[in-house]
Amino acid sequence: MNLPVSWNAVWTIVLVHHLWQSTLVCLGVWALTLMLRRNSARMRFRLWMLASVKFLLPFGLLVMAGESLSARRTAPGTGTVFSMVMEGPATQPLKAQAKPPQLASPLSRAAAARPEAGKKPVSVMWPLAALWLMGSLMIAGVWLWRWSKLRAMIRRGTPLPERSGLRAVMVSSDVEPGIFGIVRPVLVLPQGVTGTLTPTQLEAIVEHELCHARRRDNLTAAMHMLVSVVFWFHPLVWWIGKRMIAERETACDEAVLERSHSALEYAEGILNVCKFYLEVPVACVSGVTGADLKKRIAHILSGDRARSLTVARKLVLSVAGVLSIGVPVVFGALHASRSYAQAPAKQNIDDAWQGTLHLQKDLRLVLKIVKAPDGTLKTTFYSIDQAGQPLQVKETLFQGSELKLNVEAIDGTYVGKISPDGTTITGEWKQGDTSHPLILARATAETAWTIPEPPPKLPPMAADADPSFEVATIKPTDPASKGKGFGGPPRRFRTGGTTLNDLVMFVYGVNTKQIVGAPAWTESDRFDITTGQPDAPGAPSEDQVRTMMRKLLAARFGLKFHKEKKEMSAYILSVAKDGPKLTKSESDPNAPHAFFFTKLGNLTVRNATMEDFVNGMQGAVFDRPVVDHTGIAGRWNCSLKWTPDETQFQVFGVKITPNEAADAPPPIFTAIQEQIGLKLDAGKAMVEVMVIDHVDKPSEN
Repeated sequence: MNLPVSWNAVWTIVLVHHLWQSTLVCLGVWALTLMLRRNSARMRFRLWMLASVKFLLPFGLLVMAGESLSARRTAPGTGTVFSMVMEGPATQPLKAQAKPPQLASPLSRAAAARPEAGKKPVSVMWPLAALWLMGSLMIAGVWLWRWSKLRAMIRRGTPLPERSGLRAVMVSSDVEPGIFGIVRPVLVLPQGVTGTLTPTQLEAIVEHELCHARRRDNLTAAMHMLVSVVFWFHPLVWWIGKRMIAERETACDEAVLERSHSALEYAEGILNVCKFYLEVPVACVSGVTGADLKKRIAHILSGDRARSLTVARKLVLSVAGVLSIGVPVVFGALHASRSYAQAPAKQNIDDAWQGTLHLQKDLRLVLKIVKAPDGTLKTTFYSIDQAGQPLQVKETLFQGSELKLNVEAIDGTYVGKISPDGTTITGEWKQGDTSHPLILARATAETAWTIPEPPPKLPPMAADADPSFEVATIKPTDPASKGKGFGGPPRRFRTGGTTLNDLVMFVYGVNTKQIVGAPAWTESDRFDITTGQPDAPGAPSEDQVRTMMRKLLAARFGLKFHKEKKEMSAYILSVAKDGPKLTKSESDPNAPHAFFFTKLGNLTVRNATMEDFVNGMQGAVFDRPVVDHTGIAGRWNCSLKWTPDETQFQVFGVKITPNEAADAPPPIFTAIQEQIGLKLDAGKAMVEVMVIDHVDKPSEN
């Protein structure tokens, strides 16, 4: 599952920065409250409130304010651009290797497109987002439920005379006295409170609640509740909430005592309330029994009164305030000044750009875009952590500020916009059906990544050589292993999870139905094969590799067969009425061809003859042979996109899920005609078959 472009590595870093900055502010507030522990609780409460509000206000807003001020001063009449540059974003995986393997086996490439091998990278952000949302909804739900219960209880209450302009009600509940509501607060008194408290005690308790109303404590508590709902996972948020409750109760206690109420009577009143009534269960309903009761009573009876702020403490608070606001603003102003002082931003696209794909393994990408004499753009694509050959991008378009790339060789596309300062391109990389955000940074002499030299090409093996593999290891495939594949370096050959049927299909270029008389184990037993070096120098051609594999099958499996002609169901491939739509290959005719799937139904063919194409289709895709009636010679490139059906890719044991989407590609018969100008018809044909005369399970190594 992929997150949308709006949530990527940039925003993850923004969130992390915001959290550590808010944590630092919280610790700074704690240090200030320690310094002010003998001063007014009102001041300490305000500091804790600032720590809470900081979680909702990132320093980035102050940085932007500083940039805006600097921009107006430096460049009046122009808009201010605030851009965030980040190298190394997350993006969509490439193939396991940027360059197709030397051997162009249809089985190896389709195996790579199996569902087991082609799973999308799992993003941890969605589960984390779901966990955060569940926590937030749970906390908000509990608070709303408690609030609604209190609201219903108050509606059923008996009206009392107003106190200091506040509506008062008496409720038939054992809830403690308190202030309910934010916009129109209500003084709530429990039934029987006049019999529980003396008139002096009741007057002091009511004065405590009126103090909460004057201070708007329910409003500040509701604001912190919002912080708790959003940042419930941060332990300091809950600590701030406890400190705010403690300081607001102490502040109200101090206000009550300042009005000449008896400390003893007041303390006894609080204890009686605690004895007979329950604490209000919602933080934004101010009561009288909140915070650490033992400390509160001790503070009330101690007779200590809050000290006035000394000049030194006022100075410390002033410096802390100026630094917390001034530093981000000054930083933004300086950042903007440097931006305006720099040379005009580059807006040309022809340059080197680089970025990182954050997957199970990070992949660094480099794009080198050059402008040809005719004005067209040419792009070379490097995946420098995969040590492959560079890829030539099929199409590069740059219009306005938008860049579009088509990396056809790996079925990849990129669409992005260059930033106003010309330093980054922000966009989306798409490969197959998956897409991820990708940010590219303009490379400079100081930041450019070193592109390793591709492995040197071996000279070709002599055309008249008759090579054999010196050694070969054949082992049963681990039953837990899934998929199958062929490939390897130029002078070695490896297979994984392949049956003898797969090997015969690859070596002799036949469909499974052209193999007749083979025992059942040739379609069920799977093997992993690793060969040694050929006994002749140079890089073998595809035909020479097949020759060596034929010798290996004869030597290790004892394979013997003869050929016959047989009429059977087949697909007849011919040229459509409008002619072929193939692209002439510009690669070395002696270079191996490529036939691979980026997913089932997305086929890329490079430097292939029509025989290569037919062998690939009948070996990997179809359930019957394909007979070539096109008469097309030479080597060609093409791409096909179609919606597979249940008769296709059976050789891999893949269960095809029907795709009924409105924008789904067409069936293969339509795709072949529309996309490459060929025609595929079902019919009967005389086909050459391999009749197996003898075969054994492989000999021991």
